Amino acid sequence: MPATRTFRIAAIPGDGVGAEVVAAGRAVLDTLAGDDVTFAWTEFPWGSAFHERTGRMMDEDGLETLAGFDAIYFGAVGWPSVPDHVSLWGLRLRICQGFDQWANVRPVHFHPGVRSPLRAADDTDLGWVVVRENSEGEYAGLGGRNLAARGPGNEVAVQSALFTEVGIERIMRFAFDLARTRTRRKLSSVTKSNAQQYGMVLWDEVFARVAAEYPDVETESVLVDAMAAKFVLRPDDLSVVVASNLHADILSDLGSALAGSLGLAASANLNPERRYPSMFEPVHGSAPDIAGQGLANPLGAIGSAALMLDHLGLPDRAARLRKAIDATTAAGVRTRDVGGTATTEQVTAAVIDNL
Repeated sequence: MPATRTFRIAAIPGDGVGAEVVAAGRAVLDTLAGDDVTFAWTEFPWGSAFHERTGRMMDEDGLETLAGFDAIYFGAVGWPSVPDHVSLWGLRLRICQGFDQWANVRPVHFHPGVRSPLRAADDTDLGWVVVRENSEGEYAGLGGRNLAARGPGNEVAVQSALFTEVGIERIMRFAFDLARTRTRRKLSSVTKSNAQQYGMVLWDEVFARVAAEYPDVETESVLVDAMAAKFVLRPDDLSVVVASNLHADILSDLGSALAGSLGLAASANLNPERRYPSMFEPVHGSAPDIAGQGLANPLGAIGSAALMLDHLGLPDRAARLRKAIDATTAAGVRTRDVGGTATTEQVTAAVIDNL
């Protein structure tokens, strides 16, 4: 009998529905464990409630604590009692930037049985992956607020985007390598270099230079506004889409909405060099309006667990889990955001049954 591999996973449910969907994902992953694989969970109480007690979103030495884990399983962050920029920068972005999780991967998957607002989805096999530069760009956090002393109405805020050749090149190579694994080897680069003549021009130049080393991958460069239209009008022409931090954040949400719901959207924040643990989370956010009611769609979190299994070197289990998710939606076991009546627990139970 092979030796048992134990993976140490840090669970951070965070705020709102995060607790419900992380519990769902943990139950599914524990079902997938066996004689050869186990998951050792450590849960951390960080989030907005923690902030109300301590004035911090996470422990001061939280990054040092997390560094020893194999992966991080994250729920959501955000609650009305804490300003959004405080909660985001104090927890999620602190982990992403502190651990140089520079590649954010967000698959757009059309599940059987889930009605898409796209008519093309009725008779076309659709699905693509958004690769988001996750460490700099528009979310670099550079800038400041000044001149408030001049009186009301005179304050000035400066927010600067940071684009480095190193940062652009590594996300481009990551995206090209991913495109090589797809049935259609195509990479679409999203830009806005017609209006942003410095950072986005550098983005375009690096894309063209790296593309020369991947002659087997079809390429295109598309302005972000045109790409938003293409997501709706020509989704069949997409395979891998690479974009900056802000552009990919918006476009991936659009893709998930086109697939049926943000509740279905999974994501991975990767440190590809594996110097630090990577973090896996659903895209949907904390949803305070439905928190604690059993209405949250757990499939985004469960799909994120599948991405975590891939990262941990368990692709067979990841494939089983994705099939179980599709079998669940195809059978009509769906939460209300995708036209069903099932609760969070009922969907989770159905996924486990389908395993």
